[in-house]
Amino acid sequence: MSGRDLFCQPRRFGRGAALTLVFASVLVAGAATGALPGDGRRTAAGETREAGRSEAVTRAAQEAAAVGKSPLEAAERAVSRSGDRWAAVYSAGEYAEFEESLDGRYTGVGLVARRERDGSIEVTDVRSGSPAAAAGIRAGDLLHSVDGHRVDGRPVTEVVSLLRGDATDAPAGTTVTLGLERGTRAWTETLRRAELSTDSVTVRRLADGATVIRIAAFTKGVGDDVRTAVEQAPAGAGIVLDLRGNSGGLVTEATATASVFLDGGLVATYDVDGAERALHAEPGGDTTRPLVALVDGGTMSAAELLTGALQDRGRAVVVGSRTFGKGSVQMPTRLPDGSVAELTVGHYRTPSGRTVDGKGITPDLETTDEVLERAETVLGGLGDAS
Repeated sequence: MSGRDLFCQPRRFGRGAALTLVFASVLVAGAATGALPGDGRRTAAGETREAGRSEAVTRAAQEAAAVGKSPLEAAERAVSRSGDRWAAVYSAGEYAEFEESLDGRYTGVGLVARRERDGSIEVTDVRSGSPAAAAGIRAGDLLHSVDGHRVDGRPVTEVVSLLRGDATDAPAGTTVTLGLERGTRAWTETLRRAELSTDSVTVRRLADGATVIRIAAFTKGVGDDVRTAVEQAPAGAGIVLDLRGNSGGLVTEATATASVFLDGGLVATYDVDGAERALHAEPGGDTTRPLVALVDGGTMSAAELLTGALQDRGRAVVVGSRTFGKGSVQMPTRLPDGSVAELTVGHYRTPSGRTVDGKGITPDLETTDEVLERAETVLGGLGDAS
């Protein structure tokens, strides 16, 4: 299990034990338009089951509040019994931080860490320009304590919470003391938290002129960043859209990214409590450049939605391995104490009507070896064909 001191993708909480796609931002903002009839509507039994889950969780929270107990804890118990594998319960603070991170900013020290099999917490990456980087912390260092709290054996989500200072709503400028180890050296380092921004889109040029655009997560502004990268690429050169390890984010941004490569048209359909709706690309995208999308088992949620649209519309050749298969839709429910339960209300489908949830997307060219090299070969063929 791995994590970082920001959450800009579906995440698994130690207590909630559920991943969640913030599809709700699309629905609340009204970015999804249209109402489609017909095929693929959920059955009445499915609607009743999912509505019943929501009612049960809300009722449990309300009953707990009425007798002076924790609505959040009651909701967590109800979610664990509901059978909704993608449901999650957030405290008010956690949900606010989650939304903030999807804005592309967060408060932290710039560490990415994972828990090893022996329970140790290893630093796997340090964000350039962050407090952790300024202190000389580097990948491979072991993190043993945060403000005197031993973290060995703890879920990474708890370690992240300590780094961020969630329990005290610690703002940028507050300090946190880390106990670290590197080889035979053990030391403590006091860092000052800072407001950091995510680099969800990175761009590099290959020797043959093709441009690789890697999207780590669909945070706010990603669609504009991808459009800029495409506009700045050499005329007629191919694009590799790297979605490997992208675990999702804002569907508005996935749709905006689809608009970069499509001239309008359908991106996906989705259902909410039985009513079908649709997401459409904006007209005017670049439909002529050769395009390859790279995917793997870590490509999830909004990233799968984008992949399915590009594949079904014949706009991109998809290369890599089968995607994760997270195609369900969650909506937030505010509980009496301000905490939030996100519960499954439906599923989305690709333009051709394929369901993704539990199935994933099969690449046009399945490979796990030399994926980028394979993509370059495909681009060369697409260029010749054009």
